[in-house]
Amino acid sequence: MHISTSTAVLLAVPGALAQLNELAKAAGKLYFGSATDNGELSDSAYVDILKDANMFGQITPGNGQKWQYTEPSQGSFSYTSGDQIVDFAKSNSQIVRCHTLVWYSQLPSWVSSGSWSTSQLTSIINTHIANEVGHYKDQCYSWDVVNEALNEDGTYRDSVFYKVLGDSYIPIAFQAAAAADPNAKLYYNDYNIEGTGSKQQAAVKIVQLVKDAGAKIDGVGMQAHLIVGSIPSQTSLESAMESYLSAGVTEVAFTELDIRFSSLPPSDSGLQQQASDYATITKACLAIYACVGITVWDYTDKYSWIPSVFDGAGAALPWDENLSEKPAYSAVSSVLQAAATQGSGATSIGKVTTPTSVTLPTSLMPTAM
Repeated sequence: MHISTSTAVLLAVPGALAQLNELAKAAGKLYFGSATDNGELSDSAYVDILKDANMFGQITPGNGQKWQYTEPSQGSFSYTSGDQIVDFAKSNSQIVRCHTLVWYSQLPSWVSSGSWSTSQLTSIINTHIANEVGHYKDQCYSWDVVNEALNEDGTYRDSVFYKVLGDSYIPIAFQAAAAADPNAKLYYNDYNIEGTGSKQQAAVKIVQLVKDAGAKIDGVGMQAHLIVGSIPSQTSLESAMESYLSAGVTEVAFTELDIRFSSLPPSDSGLQQQASDYATITKACLAIYACVGITVWDYTDKYSWIPSVFDGAGAALPWDENLSEKPAYSAVSSVLQAAATQGSGATSIGKVTTPTSVTLPTSLMPTAM
């Protein structure tokens, strides 16, 4: 485990606090990151925190790379929104998790409402992925290739892709992404697959489906949109990660982490429970070598998606609406700092061999800061 001189100095000084990405890397992870969206980049106080690569070593575009923005009409591609986020990350020496290629939601109507034959929809998927992944070739550490293919009971969502192609659309998408950018890590990404259960078991089958088709799949992304006091146990979290690795992926990540209150405002005891829940997620990732990192789904309650979707819920992130750190931030920082100074305690996973570090392609290496 390599620790930079500056981080080592901070860790050696009692009471000194290194920042989250520094600590995550010192603990053997590839990154601690955040999602963001285009409108937020006009908020200078927000950007001052987001652009600090010591705090966030990785950025995910929240919306700008989704199909409705990148191919709003058939054969007409636009990358303005996605480019702004990717360029922002590159200018601040942050790696990018690119998101997302094939998803049942946020599709333009020409895709979702079309009457397609199997050959037509296969061609549409291949063309879309070839163009978008090709545009961002060698700029993305990873791609969320297929997003949320599953219902809560582990059956497949009845999307336009599944209606026409059955489950074959999934390996089709992975094959196309691998052809367009052989260096990018390719992920299946979903929520409520963080702990063991029927949906997690179905996600394992997706990994096997892709591999059986001879396509490349590198990782499983666990979104981790969770509820305070109701998250899976650390044992369940670790078992789920182990199941994906045993199925044949080489890495896993928490990709969209937020832990919401079902009612507001949160009490002091509620904030402490939220902090404990964030600590549990962090400890679980640290316990598995192949868990490469954690991404929060934006870092501040000011720009959280939760209130617009879950009525009365919110306060899900480690920074509050005033960009002040909450107890959840301190909990994550403390867990990472302990792992960085004492060793993460990560163990090998059954018969799965997993790396203790991840090597980035030269094109994705952060510049010296």
